[in-house]
Amino acid sequence: MPDREERFRVMLDMVEACVGPAPRVLDLACGTGSITDRLLARVPDAVSTGVDLDPALLAIAAGTFAGDGRVTLVTADLKDPEWTESLPYDTYDAVLTATALHWLHREPLAALYGQIAGLVRDGGVFMNADHMIDPATPRINATPRINAAERVHRHAEMDRARSRGALDWADWWALAAQDPVLAEPTAKRYEIYGEHAEGDMPSASWHAATLRAAGFAEARPVWASPSDTLLLALK
Repeated sequence: MPDREERFRVMLDMVEACVGPAPRVLDLACGTGSITDRLLARVPDAVSTGVDLDPALLAIAAGTFAGDGRVTLVTADLKDPEWTESLPYDTYDAVLTATALHWLHREPLAALYGQIAGLVRDGGVFMNADHMIDPATPRINATPRINAAERVHRHAEMDRARSRGALDWADWWALAAQDPVLAEPTAKRYEIYGEHAEGDMPSASWHAATLRAAGFAEARPVWASPSDTLLLALK
């Protein structure tokens, strides 16, 4: 993901612009804590709650943030209607997520957006940086040829990265399964998810409309690459 740091930079730009220098943040589907790590490096007065279900990634996050009182990690399933009850706060200035919610299909994602709207304070923000490609189906404004060209180029870049030694998804998890600390939580995560969950990748316009319907006053992209979009919704 060659543009990963750029999307994080813009995300944190908009956190500072919209909610100020000491935000209370929910790092949604936090994984290893990539967003929280960059948040605290840039905004030291922030506090972050990381929530995820993956025991292996949460184990890495726990090691990364051990002893940091600004960070709380919560194990919860975002498809569980009661997951918000596990959080340490009732409201947040910002809810942030990246490259995670495409694991959900539209119906549970719309339900999750309704829950997020209830967590974000008035004037607060939700930001989702994820795969948001116009679906390649015959309809007005569909872009199947652009999508196909982008996919070929992206996969060629991924192949070149692998040739330089970068690990792909399968190789990374194979190493985690052999690690003395991560082997057990990795086995548990495969019991939860299997090889890979398959969700949806609706367009940015779908996300914006769904977030407005959930209770956000404004929603639009604030950054985009050929395949991904950072969408900001303001409560």
